[in-house]
Amino acid sequence: MNKGPFRAALVAILALALFFGWRAWQDWQRGYDPETVVAASLQGLQEQNVLVPFTARYVAVVTSTQSRLGFSAKKTLIMPGTVRYELDLGKLKQSDLDWDAATSALTVTLPPLRLAGPEIDIDAISEYRDGEILLTLTDAEKTLDAANRKRAQEELIKQAKGTTPMRLAQGAARTAIEQSFAMPLKAAGIDAKVTARFANASTG
Repeated sequence: MNKGPFRAALVAILALALFFGWRAWQDWQRGYDPETVVAASLQGLQEQNVLVPFTARYVAVVTSTQSRLGFSAKKTLIMPGTVRYELDLGKLKQSDLDWDAATSALTVTLPPLRLAGPEIDIDAISEYRDGEILLTLTDAEKTLDAANRKRAQEELIKQAKGTTPMRLAQGAARTAIEQSFAMPLKAAGIDAKVTARFANASTG
């Protein structure tokens, strides 16, 4: 049996296999291009629409007073409420992503956090009143209640905007976004450093 043609065919098959294997490897490499992975991650985040990285519960204590007809009345409201810190992912654009190929580093600039709420815990509200005569004979109680509710909601938002809770909320948001980009890159075999920052925050 002449093995020459067989060996030639085998070499040709191996050569073709190596060629197509090399082409497949190239295609695989192109498929996991860092910028492609980053773009896909961005699209996935945008489809989520809103990220809530942090929530916090606050308690407002406010007092309103009123005087009429020589009498005075006072009501104190203790109102707890929960505030959500939201990140509008729909505002995150391709231009907010900066990929540095030389250092394999991705910087993501985030839109400002927005506050949602407060969601009032009605069952936990407490009230204290003083001045029964005026409260009974006039509409002072209704006026005081409206004033207290308005001031309590304003107080809850004021607390939510404090330096410490905003720092914690921004930190949680940065961590969540960094992981959202870093994990797909790592899964694609790309060792990259991801840093998320807020454009309006000196610590971002």
